[in-house]
Amino acid sequence: MPLFRVALAPALALLALLALAPAGPAQTEGNLETSFNQGLAALEEGNYPQAVQLFTEVLKQQPDLAEAYINRGVAQRRLGKYPEALSDFDKAVELAPEMSQARYNRALLHSQAGAPDKALADLTEALKSAHQDWQIYYNRGNAYLDLKRPQEALKDYAKALELRPNAPEVLHNQGLAHLLTGEPEAALKDFDRTLAVNPHFARAYYNKAQALEKLGRPEEAKRAYRQFLQAADPEKDRGLMENTLAILKEMEGK
Repeated sequence: MPLFRVALAPALALLALLALAPAGPAQTEGNLETSFNQGLAALEEGNYPQAVQLFTEVLKQQPDLAEAYINRGVAQRRLGKYPEALSDFDKAVELAPEMSQARYNRALLHSQAGAPDKALADLTEALKSAHQDWQIYYNRGNAYLDLKRPQEALKDYAKALELRPNAPEVLHNQGLAHLLTGEPEAALKDFDRTLAVNPHFARAYYNKAQALEKLGRPEEAKRAYRQFLQAADPEKDRGLMENTLAILKEMEGK
């Protein structure tokens, strides 16, 4: 039966303008900073076309500003313009290879594109300058999971939980890793911890049922599947809900 991990954590906080390189007259520098801050505001408000336009204006004035490429890339990704987003993140990495946010956001894009090996490489590099960021460990764990390397994923999830105890998405995916290493009892504990933190975490019920089936506890598994159906989003989880109904039908027929 398929396992379903939760998506990557959101992108790191949007990058504020840390410092301006010399930009000519003071008025030019002021305009640049104003456009940059307006771009941030547009991103936070979800006005992604406006954010793209504003960061493009910034880059016309200062074409070597990595922060502007990163934030424009985030806006492009949220618009579904993945080639454009990748181009922006590539440029940011070229300009500031030590900046963890550039590699982190590029890793998210690689993961969405089904390239976990590339995501893994970027996240490993990002950790060199951001080794206390739980999201990077979490997402690298997800990359390991996608690459069918659950033992390595477990190490990253453990580190993420050290930095952010009881993060439900980390607990959930740690449970999936335990299932893949043949440890359904440990997985069940992870899913129960996930639901203790967030009782509305629909997929934790589904994967809890998977663990219970592996442990030979069918009645409890059926109850968990039904809880999933109650908590699931009919639009986002439609396929998984149909799969669950088929599982329950088969279990009830036994």
